[in-house]
Amino acid sequence: MNRIEAHSPIHVLSPPLPAGLRRGPASGLLKSARWRPGLATGCRHAEVFAPAGEASGAALALALARDALGADMDDQRPWLWVQDKAALRLSGRPYRPGLPAHLRHRLIHVSAATPEDALFALEEGLRCRDLAFVVGEIAGNPRSLDFTASRRLSLAAEKHGTALWLVRLDARSDLGSARMRWRAAAAPSPPPRWNPQAPGGSTWSAELFRAHTFQPGHWTLRDDNDALAAWRPASAAPDHGDLVRGPGARSLAAG
Repeated sequence: MNRIEAHSPIHVLSPPLPAGLRRGPASGLLKSARWRPGLATGCRHAEVFAPAGEASGAALALALARDALGADMDDQRPWLWVQDKAALRLSGRPYRPGLPAHLRHRLIHVSAATPEDALFALEEGLRCRDLAFVVGEIAGNPRSLDFTASRRLSLAAEKHGTALWLVRLDARSDLGSARMRWRAAAAPSPPPRWNPQAPGGSTWSAELFRAHTFQPGHWTLRDDNDALAAWRPASAAPDHGDLVRGPGARSLAAG
């Protein structure tokens, strides 16, 4: 059985560009000594479409959830992770020792027999204000996860203030009411600076293809220990959707 592992803390860069962000050396990466939450804050329902053969979807969902929580390490509320049977078979159960240290002991895991049961558990979890957030994994495009079901999840999340990060494994982007919709896939990791033989930091390609507040865009993100490194693909034409803002350029929030 596969294991889902989150190696070191992962952060997600959000527009507008945070204070202290600077261009790195020759690599052209952007680095920030202090990440300020922004992109995920206020988003109560997001979907992440990802391949089932890797943990990129779960990693990005956890990154977004942690970004929304911000620096509030005093929040000790439990969090819920729901998987349907197909998702459990494809990606395996969450590997507790691989989770961020401050989340390991707070995990509540639910294994649902069917997508219908998973949707029921997700909605019930969103109604519980004692949960910090909810992560779901559903494989494919089950008939039960139609626009009506998606809208029910959005309404429950917005009404009760509990955020949902729903990972869609090997699914096509059908109709949905999520405020943010991502496509995520693993990307090659650069070799570590001090030990080229060691595993590189978690890296993935992330495309925000739908958002109600921010302009969509495509970036490569890398977990760089205590900061995020982010850059746009070389083939991408520069525009106001870029993470690199020139003098006078508008932020993504400005549209």
